[in-house]
Amino acid sequence: ERRDYFGNSLAVFSIRERHTRLEVSACSRVCVQAVSPPVSALSPKWTEVARQFRDPISPKDSGVYEFCMDSPLVRADAKMARWASHSFGDGKPLLVGVEHLMGRMFETFVFDSLATEVATPLEVVWEKKRGVCQDFAHIGIACLRSLGIPARYVSGYIRTIPPEGQRRLQGADASHAWLSVFCPLNGWVDFDPTNNMIPADGHVRVAVGRDYSDVSPLNGVLSGGGNHEVRVEVDVIPLP
Repeated sequence: ERRDYFGNSLAVFSIRERHTRLEVSACSRVCVQAVSPPVSALSPKWTEVARQFRDPISPKDSGVYEFCMDSPLVRADAKMARWASHSFGDGKPLLVGVEHLMGRMFETFVFDSLATEVATPLEVVWEKKRGVCQDFAHIGIACLRSLGIPARYVSGYIRTIPPEGQRRLQGADASHAWLSVFCPLNGWVDFDPTNNMIPADGHVRVAVGRDYSDVSPLNGVLSGGGNHEVRVEVDVIPLP
């Protein structure tokens, strides 16, 4: 066990015997705490934040600067920049603009678990306007990075049992994904475009990275013949 480059907890194992089935079970008891979200209107202007992370960059900001760059699954795109710019007027506070962008994504994109796969290119998701939480997180990150705003991918889970009288959140019973934006005044601030909300104590963060390729829950190499299929089951249950 060790920490990866981004500080995530990582376990590595090897099975050298011949086998036909592999089951990995992880059981964790976590403590989550709801925190008051920052006052969006008091965040710095988005143009100031974008300017701060242009070259030349100061050494103290280098860890954030890399989340402005292209990554294996997310690349800056002129179309997404133009679309995102409608949420960021001149002088608009950064977090106000991100909230507006998240709301537009929620209205524009349709959650459809059959529309995409893990390897579906972002351009296809953009054209279809359909996908899952992973796709929506990637789209949001691409929009923000295309404007020069640092954004990272967050992988985790959503509480399976919804509060009484409220609807069940999309993305439950599987790993969930959302995005995080860096605000110089507040640090990293999370946004969930799939459910159009700011994550609270119903979200359980597991790992962060540039995109999904950095934080895949299970990743590895196998040798031998035959086909393989991955099945995932997740339950998030609140304890007394």
